[in-house]
Amino acid sequence: MKRRISLIAVAATLSTPALAQEAAAPTGNTPPPASTEVPAGGISNAARQVYTPADFARYAPNNAYDMLIQVPSFQIRDNENLRGLGQATGNVLFNGERPSNKADDMYTQLSRIPASNVERIEIVDGATLNIPGLSGQVANIVYRADAFSGQFSWKPEFRAHYTDPLFTRADVSVRGRTGTIEYEVALNNDDSARSGAGGPTLIYDGAGNITERRKDIWNTHYDTPKLSGRITWDPVGDTVANLGGHYQRKYDRYYEDGVRIGSGLPDRVRTVYENADSWNYEVSGDYQFGVGPGKLKLIGLRRFSHEPYRQEIVTTTEGGVATGDRFAQTGDIGETIGRGEYQWKMFGGDWQLSGEAAFNTLDNVASIAVLGPTGTWVDQPFDGGTGGVSEDRYEGLLSFGRKLTDKLNFQIIAGAEHSTITQTGMNGLTRSFFRPKGSVSLAWTPSPDFDVSVKLRRRVLQLSFYDFLARAFLNDGNQNESNNDLRPQQDWTYEAEINKKFGAWGSTKVILIYRDVEDRVDVIPIGANGEAVGNIAKAKAGAIDWTATINLDPAGIKGMRLEPRMLLQKSSLRDPFTGEKRQWNGFTDTVISLGLRHDMPASDWAWGGDVEYSHYQPNYRRNQVDKVWEGPVWASVFVEHKDVLGLTVRASVRNIANARSKRDRTAYTGVRGESPVSFVEERDRLIGPIFSFSVRGKF
Repeated sequence: MKRRISLIAVAATLSTPALAQEAAAPTGNTPPPASTEVPAGGISNAARQVYTPADFARYAPNNAYDMLIQVPSFQIRDNENLRGLGQATGNVLFNGERPSNKADDMYTQLSRIPASNVERIEIVDGATLNIPGLSGQVANIVYRADAFSGQFSWKPEFRAHYTDPLFTRADVSVRGRTGTIEYEVALNNDDSARSGAGGPTLIYDGAGNITERRKDIWNTHYDTPKLSGRITWDPVGDTVANLGGHYQRKYDRYYEDGVRIGSGLPDRVRTVYENADSWNYEVSGDYQFGVGPGKLKLIGLRRFSHEPYRQEIVTTTEGGVATGDRFAQTGDIGETIGRGEYQWKMFGGDWQLSGEAAFNTLDNVASIAVLGPTGTWVDQPFDGGTGGVSEDRYEGLLSFGRKLTDKLNFQIIAGAEHSTITQTGMNGLTRSFFRPKGSVSLAWTPSPDFDVSVKLRRRVLQLSFYDFLARAFLNDGNQNESNNDLRPQQDWTYEAEINKKFGAWGSTKVILIYRDVEDRVDVIPIGANGEAVGNIAKAKAGAIDWTATINLDPAGIKGMRLEPRMLLQKSSLRDPFTGEKRQWNGFTDTVISLGLRHDMPASDWAWGGDVEYSHYQPNYRRNQVDKVWEGPVWASVFVEHKDVLGLTVRASVRNIANARSKRDRTAYTGVRGESPVSFVEERDRLIGPIFSFSVRGKF
């Protein structure tokens, strides 16, 4: 299973479970990787684990990602969606440094590092490092390219129903070194997808009578080819410089065809088409050099995205009369960041003074149209959809971390940000905010096989500037009004991570999180009958996330490993329409999964599978309670051979438990809770089995 996890994202709206993804598996000829306890290079005397390439030889890895996912109980965590670059929030470092880009996730960055370039992987508690913001287990990938090398993969996918085959999911990358210059170039389309489902939908009136029967089939075409490159200059001494960037095209199409029968009307054919093709780029760089008693690092980043979107819905009766609606918008989003970090040692610890300026903009043009009698689109008034939003933000933070004892480390960060948000267009408004920020972390390692970290922090989350503006959702018959008073969500977060190793049997991890939230972003009332994205004064959420890696070699089942996980979450807020307490919109409250891998001894064959159950909360609007989900159980099996003419070949079948695409929506004639039911919608669509094949290799 791909352990690429958005860790307990109660900071956003839900927690993203681990996603199924191919990963190199062990052969079963040798025991699982055994860590080596070494001093932490002067950072701390607390134990850390060091994994060398020899520890991963049994897995025949192609890249650093293939290696890291084999570290027992380690979960790759991407940077959180906070503001600007800020301080580190992910849990993967590259040669001791956090990446200075924002567009690539950890999976993409790790998969571009060939396994032959990796010298070692260090697992250490983040609070023991001199990088502010880190806590819990952190992986440092130590690598160096001494010669030219490359790797590639091709991952076609086929579905039994409603969906076109996928042939374009692939990637290729090269890396090399010339003197003190290291370079990489990659072309990646791993996020491409073809998906679809089809089946019946029943519409009931308030008395429970069926008023309409529907049969719909939908499918998508999604490709995101990205060309990226990076150059690192690493001469002798403290000087290091990085320059990188990418250009990406996104091709995003949605097609839906359906038949509707009932409601005392003629039979109707309904088509939905969405086009969200876009392009984006990012350029970033950093330069670190010695200054006085410490090191100064200067970081710059510019990214831009051009994001047109169009949705058209046309309904045609048996007599050939067509009616329709169209919503279109074009948004241009830009972000420019300048950041400086100065590190030095004093009073027996590590200090860092950082300053950041970030400038974000959105220019958006939106329109609504109806299909006229002549078959042409006629524009209609759409107040609040067109406008601009900008934010100028300045942040300053001072951090200090040091060893208290050989087994206890702490880190403290304090500072603030000042931001000015300006909206143009209808009812334009300018507002300024001053917000304190910071954190306190403790890491305790009483023994090499047990460690605990706790952290208290104050966070300010990023806003979607589109939420300031009006938006129509034609397929659901909903619309958001504009809201100039929208504010960034903030919270006090309390976190704890407990890790325990059991020698050859594996390890386990428990993560506890509680968030006390201010200005929770949700749908709120606007005016007499409207609704918009806005803020709820108070909210809270908590999570318990338990994971484990259980090796069965000591039990005599060589090469078999189990990976169970259980995530339990609870959230609470006061509904802005009814005043009742409820959970957050679309919140994932339960995930239970089990992965199994068996690498057959004395062979290159491996097989396995996984099963996952998830449960979600519905979304709430002024007059609707709407739950859309797929599942509830997803399961898959795979078989893999690691040496087919030097290539790793894998075949898998997903959705063997027949997870379906479902929707339960109840709409009311007015505000829910005080109005009669208007209609109930029940959807049950077939997805069917998904067949995947992959070939991975290196050159």
